[in-house]
Amino acid sequence: MRITIFVFIIILLASCSSTNKESTNDGKPHVVATTGMLYDAVVNIAGDKVAAEAIMGPGVDPHLYKATQGDLAKFNRADLIVYNGILLEGKMSEILKKLGRQKPTIAAAESVPREMLKSAIGYEDAYDPHIWFDVKRWRYAVKAISHALVKLDSANQKYYETNMQTYFSKLDSLDAYVRSRISEIPESQRILVTAHDAFVYFGDAYGIRVEALQGISTVADFGLKDIAEIIDLIIENNIKAIFVETSVSEKSINAVVQGCKEKGHEVKIGGYLYSDAMGELGTEEGTYIGMFRSNVETIVKALK
Repeated sequence: MRITIFVFIIILLASCSSTNKESTNDGKPHVVATTGMLYDAVVNIAGDKVAAEAIMGPGVDPHLYKATQGDLAKFNRADLIVYNGILLEGKMSEILKKLGRQKPTIAAAESVPREMLKSAIGYEDAYDPHIWFDVKRWRYAVKAISHALVKLDSANQKYYETNMQTYFSKLDSLDAYVRSRISEIPESQRILVTAHDAFVYFGDAYGIRVEALQGISTVADFGLKDIAEIIDLIIENNIKAIFVETSVSEKSINAVVQGCKEKGHEVKIGGYLYSDAMGELGTEEGTYIGMFRSNVETIVKALK
């Protein structure tokens, strides 16, 4: 059955041509990004020079997401496809690679120097894809997207490059803000406990110990042993709060809270963190900078 579906997808991709593109873009290049973070980078660089859209919206887990026929149509109409890569888009990874042989695509996270990538624990020869949680690593992805846009639409090269530099200034301010706010948390309390391991780069960049029930992918299972180890960690370090992610089920974290309670330790849910998806478009949390600031405010308020 899987083989039949896969063949169908490839036939569909091959059969769609540029003549089938919708004529609603006013002649602008059509850019499709897989995640909200990538979409936001495209918009900050390209402004109104392109027609941009994202495949995955708020609350969507990219590790588990399956492309729909509508998504495939969007990919085929696109002049440029921007995706994270490093297997973040788990079930779509093969489709995206095949599309890369037919049209311009960029795996933005793969622009980060290899020595700056973290190995994915439990996955042989694989790296952690969640690079957007370190602003300095994310700059490499933004720069790669800018270069792809220039290559696609060289007539607007100066516009794209100017916007990239303006955005870099905003990212530098964000990085400084994060460092300042995290420094307000007592060092002994700088332990971030979440459902899945999306915050390794965040911890590495900003000096926070990160612990999670699942690995870098939500496909990974967790068991009673994992829950017991996290409960012991929380009690031993007198951790006041742990966090739920907007794109991951609360079930595992609720089990930890209950387990701590049974052992006489009260730990609260510190709030919701944006991990693999951002907030609603049109809100502060629907932008990369706004999402990042929201996470930091939530973490600092709960752990301070």
